[in-house]
Amino acid sequence: MSELRCIVVTPERTVLDRQAWFVALPLYDGELGVAPGRSPLIGRLGCGELRLETGGGPERYYIEGGFVEVLNNRVSLLTERAVAAGSLGEPEAREALAAARGKLARSPEQMAVRDRAVDQARAQLRIAQRNPK
Repeated sequence: MSELRCIVVTPERTVLDRQAWFVALPLYDGELGVAPGRSPLIGRLGCGELRLETGGGPERYYIEGGFVEVLNNRVSLLTERAVAAGSLGEPEAREALAAARGKLARSPEQMAVRDRAVDQARAQLRIAQRNPK
């Protein structure tokens, strides 16, 4: 069976470089599944769960925005943040969500920042609940 190479890069480092037979990732407007032989694509990432199906079993990560390129069985993600799903704690995610909801927002720009923080915290909480430590 043909495989994909999945590479996840943050501003600090390369977080992941793995072979997988399927990759599911969050786009800003939905979710995308990528299998070997997928047509080339460039997309904008949202915040949410990156899932890889590998020979060693499933792997899950939280990613936060950025861009994805799919080309020649290679999935390259450039993202602000990537964290292994198992390292996200539910209590911390709940605290982050409460803090994000509690932010004051008086201007449209502040509302956009608050809404993004709420979306990120919700995504982290969903992933933490599905992947307990």
